[in-house]
Amino acid sequence: MFKKMIAPIVIAVLFLGYLGIYAVIILSASEFHPAMFLLAVPLVLLGAGMLYVLITRIREIRSGEEDDLNNY
Repeated sequence: MFKKMIAPIVIAVLFLGYLGIYAVIILSASEFHPAMFLLAVPLVLLGAGMLYVLITRIREIRSGEEDDLNNY
């Protein structure tokens, strides 16, 4: 069962790492502008959405619902 969780976890970590690096680059500009936060907020929301999807997927795997396509 743990083998099926590896791919979603790896993808989520890579995606969150990319978003984190991008946010640090945006916020570490030489001059501070309030508009920088407007660029960083969508990144934080995307990261929160990715964590929600990861937690949902792990719960699906643990409950035995491995293939969602069988429901349709």
